[in-house]
Amino acid sequence: MTLSDEQDAIGANSPHDYSGLRALFVNTSLKRQATDSHTQKLLNVSALMMEKQGVTVDHLHLLDHDVPPGVYPDMRDHGWERDDWPAIWERVQAAQILVIGTPLWLGEESSVCRVLIERLYAMSGELNDKGQSVYYGKVGGCVITGNEDGIKHTAMTLGFALNHLGYTIPPQADCGWIGEAGPGPSYGDDVDGAPAGYDNDFTRRNTTIMTWNLMHMADLLHRAGGLPNHGNDRSAWSAGCRFDYENPDYRA
Repeated sequence: MTLSDEQDAIGANSPHDYSGLRALFVNTSLKRQATDSHTQKLLNVSALMMEKQGVTVDHLHLLDHDVPPGVYPDMRDHGWERDDWPAIWERVQAAQILVIGTPLWLGEESSVCRVLIERLYAMSGELNDKGQSVYYGKVGGCVITGNEDGIKHTAMTLGFALNHLGYTIPPQADCGWIGEAGPGPSYGDDVDGAPAGYDNDFTRRNTTIMTWNLMHMADLLHRAGGLPNHGNDRSAWSAGCRFDYENPDYRA
């Protein structure tokens, strides 16, 4: 998998240094192996662009792990024999950029993707050292593939979920590819000796814009130390706290 000439040129002429950033790409394909996943092929395009800019990239194929559904940090405390989420959570925390990849089924994200959202939601009670959601200061986007309609609808669902949890969503932080409606080639399938979708200008453009906006926004937040906590300090709402915004140390 290589980048287009335009994508390579944009990267080569960048004045920015993003070597301090880390990105986690999570593939929620229903395919048992990431190597069989069409969604992984498009995730790889975005990941390669980031790697060329010095971003440390981490790939996670969710079906490689035992991650049961649920909205608790460790489902072993709720009847499940195994739960790999606590180890995955460390990788989520380490990344300033989260990119969720999902195929489309009946116009919706995969069932595996819903499990990921549930488990991310399970950690929404965690706070950072500013009293904000632990997801503050991180950015999120999504990559969607399939051969039926639903890219924008699914991007809306995932974008809202991530934003509600505390992720910052940059402009145009989604991309995707769908073939003709109905049975047909998926992204990367061989069609007359060429991979389907690789030369699609709309997908190339949106993948590029998403990738660079994720890096731009993550860098801005990283250098700023995240978001100020004035007005969004959740720990200040706990019982017994009083508000004194004229006092720099108003959490009392």
